[in-house]
Amino acid sequence: MQLDASRPGIGRPLDGVRVLAIEQMQALPFATQLLAFLGAEVVKIEHPVHGESGRGSRPQITDRDGRRVGATYLRNNLSKQSLGIDLKHPEGVALVKRLLPHFDVLAENFKADTMERLGLGYAALSEAHPRLVYVSISGFGHGPTPYADWPAYAPIVEAMAGLYEPNRKPGEPPPVVVAGALGDNASALYAAIGTLAALRQRDVTGRGQHVDIAMFDAMVAMTDMVPFMWSVGEPPSAATAGRTGIVGAFRAADGYFVMAIFREHQFEALARLLGHEGWLDDPRFATREGWAEYRESVVRPALEAWASERGKLEVCATLCGIDIPAGPSNVAEDLVRDPHVANRDMLVEVPRPDADRPMLVVGNPVKLSAASDGPITRYPSLGEHTEQVLQDTLGLEREELDALAEAGVISAPGESA
Repeated sequence: MQLDASRPGIGRPLDGVRVLAIEQMQALPFATQLLAFLGAEVVKIEHPVHGESGRGSRPQITDRDGRRVGATYLRNNLSKQSLGIDLKHPEGVALVKRLLPHFDVLAENFKADTMERLGLGYAALSEAHPRLVYVSISGFGHGPTPYADWPAYAPIVEAMAGLYEPNRKPGEPPPVVVAGALGDNASALYAAIGTLAALRQRDVTGRGQHVDIAMFDAMVAMTDMVPFMWSVGEPPSAATAGRTGIVGAFRAADGYFVMAIFREHQFEALARLLGHEGWLDDPRFATREGWAEYRESVVRPALEAWASERGKLEVCATLCGIDIPAGPSNVAEDLVRDPHVANRDMLVEVPRPDADRPMLVVGNPVKLSAASDGPITRYPSLGEHTEQVLQDTLGLEREELDALAEAGVISAPGESA
């Protein structure tokens, strides 16, 4: 899917909703980008000189304004406007307060006490703006917690929620997987759900509320099997994983595929496919536990011998055709070529100002039958919309804009492309 700011549509569900986002890195920017995909107008506040911290991530490209901008920013800020305001300047905080009556949502993802210290905490703002929906994402939330002062990145809360330990092998450290940032994106999804719920309740009551999302909470929800299985006497671990059924990654001619067999008719279908009907009368395979016990010594060699002459997509199509769940273990190039991904616009081409090849950013996974899917616009340059937002929203005149820029409160005119 290519960016297209002029696609005609029939409207989107969040048209008319305005979000003022004081955000950084990934968790909240991912959430507000999703809200923008659904039609919300998202105005992102950044420091007028160096921007939010996601701009400093790696790898980087050179933006239209000559600044270097990092990957975390590039993939989480489509369809937003950038408003350059220095919140360490009292006039910058005052400017935010002037903007608030014109917005439905204020969203932030700093440590739990940061906004209070700036005078922009929920308690103070909700009294002046009772309809305001105030959304927070932090490592450990705004309630009582022994971790209130701990910083949090995705791998930290993923580990704390028990995501890694079930995959740890005896004598080895738990594997830490950073591709995907589940701790960030899970938090983002719960923040988006909470925002929509609070807006819906405001429609009924006329009052907003505080949506308080802890990344740790989000990951506890994502890894729900860990405490549940422990509570029923079956704690998940590398030693106990796969004790029933046949679940694993297997080699094909061009890579790996993942197959999962948990039912007797699936095992029978696999045995017949591989020409090993004798397994059906073999006492070793009389139970699902037996399937798992002999997965490596018997099933894997037979399955991989058959798959070695076939590509992973062909293997999976054949297995799925006989009701055995399977899917290719894809690399990036596979996703780029995948017809499902293309048909559902799940990769958006974003032009690079410093290269001919476009970047690929994930599209909107929420498909609605009676709403327009777009337009999606490029990420904003730092402070790109400062004057436009302040003029259109607050009616600031040139003299006041120049004075604020001269004092370093907002981005100077012409600083961004």
